[in-house]
Amino acid sequence: MKFTKDHEWVSLDGDIATVGISKHAADALGDVVFVEVPEVGKTVSKGDSFAVVESVKAASDVYAPVSGEVVEANDVLSGAPETVNAAPEADGWFAKIKVSDTAQLDGLMDQAAYDDFLKTL
Repeated sequence: MKFTKDHEWVSLDGDIATVGISKHAADALGDVVFVEVPEVGKTVSKGDSFAVVESVKAASDVYAPVSGEVVEANDVLSGAPETVNAAPEADGWFAKIKVSDTAQLDGLMDQAAYDDFLKTL
């Protein structure tokens, strides 16, 4: 699992990246009340907003950590947005993206680097 400075996580299986928000981000948001996931077939570019998460505190964009095509969206979240709070780095994933360039993951943080990054906030 790799992390961005915007608190997204990505896990790669072949050329399919599963993307969500980190536990830190979910905890900071508070109770998630709405999630808008991207449509299957949408092309996303690294750094672009591709989903929205709303909590009792705020609405936040979720940014694509990699470029590619959305091949699956976690439709469970529309009916059960609290899944993001319960399991942000597991069942609370937002989308699966067929990655166009796996080298884009090279610049992302591993768990230890992300933990160190969180200490600077």
